[in-house]
Amino acid sequence: METEAFWRMLDAAKDSAEPLDAVVVEHLSALPAEEILAFEQRFSRPRDTVHRWDVWAAAYLIGGGCSDDRFDDFTAGLVALGREWYERAAACPDALAGHPAVRTAAATGDQDVIFDEDFNFVSSRAYERLTGDSDAFWEAWDAYTDARTMAEEEDGEGMGESFDFDDAQQMCRRLPRLAALHLGPGPDRLENCGGQFLMF
Repeated sequence: METEAFWRMLDAAKDSAEPLDAVVVEHLSALPAEEILAFEQRFSRPRDTVHRWDVWAAAYLIGGGCSDDRFDDFTAGLVALGREWYERAAACPDALAGHPAVRTAAATGDQDVIFDEDFNFVSSRAYERLTGDSDAFWEAWDAYTDARTMAEEEDGEGMGESFDFDDAQQMCRRLPRLAALHLGPGPDRLENCGGQFLMF
């Protein structure tokens, strides 16, 4: 599945009144098994791109902490936001402070916004619906992917500089807008993010 087709499909699914994951599962389960695997491969690429420490830090602030499994749900949720917001977050995770749902969640104490476990498993659910076998997707996926590439993706390289998510000063410096939402405003009201000065 090509990148443009992937995002077009998600954008079309978002126009439905039904939950996004249910619409995507319905669409995928009508396709041949090979196309479901191709969708999962395309889905994994933007998620791999945001598998970085700065994005994890954003998830940590938004979710009040973030385990490995929760971060998987967060990266799935970023893709589920659609191309525009995904690309904003990929370029500058702190930009998520401008998302209406994130702002509302911060005000209400909702720590599940963006995290989308259901969307994380749309391919496996569609494959199970197609085949009637709950294990078939994972067996097919293992055969479909390149084990060497998967190992390279999982070795932690390319995640950028790690830092202490519990260090409030670091979080305020690296993610000023999200830190202001979740940790309280810092003394500085301007911060450079990706070459752009942001006022909040």
